[in-house]
Amino acid sequence: MSHAEDTGSRRDFLYVATASAGAVATGAAVWPLINQMNPSADVQALASIDVDVDGLEPGAQLTVKWRGKPVFVRRRTADEIETGRAQDVSALPDGASRNANVDSDADASDKNRTLDEAGEWLVMMGVCTHLGCVPLGDGAGDFGGWFCPCHGSHYDTAGRIRKGPAPENLPVPVASFTSDTVIKLG
Repeated sequence: MSHAEDTGSRRDFLYVATASAGAVATGAAVWPLINQMNPSADVQALASIDVDVDGLEPGAQLTVKWRGKPVFVRRRTADEIETGRAQDVSALPDGASRNANVDSDADASDKNRTLDEAGEWLVMMGVCTHLGCVPLGDGAGDFGGWFCPCHGSHYDTAGRIRKGPAPENLPVPVASFTSDTVIKLG
């Protein structure tokens, strides 16, 4: 091997070693910047929660905190279901279901707002769609559902806006039964 060939291969090795070290150093510097964009552990822990509804009697409501907001879980009575199902959807201020569990173009009929076919279980975000207040429940307001005393929004037994400044129905989050007594949010 000649001296010129030996020098060339050493030079090539130095170029490759320097480029490799630079790539590793760049990756080590950039990785923390990219990794900090991932959700934190506390956010990932709240991505979904299980709500035990065993013992919740018809007409009772449970409020849980999910993703930093209240969620109303209501087991409706036969009268509440009947009242909700009798409402003419075309007379509602917001005709959209606002239910993450059904098609986005579904109407606000009672069957498109509840978690089960019978209409017994209603799960909604407990935040007024006007300015983010928490409405009062247990038959409050003019329509037997929820009432936001801050600005006077009235929701019916299916969480649909009926009167007041709120522009939309209370949204229904992604929810499903994982057993007879447990509802999974998220």
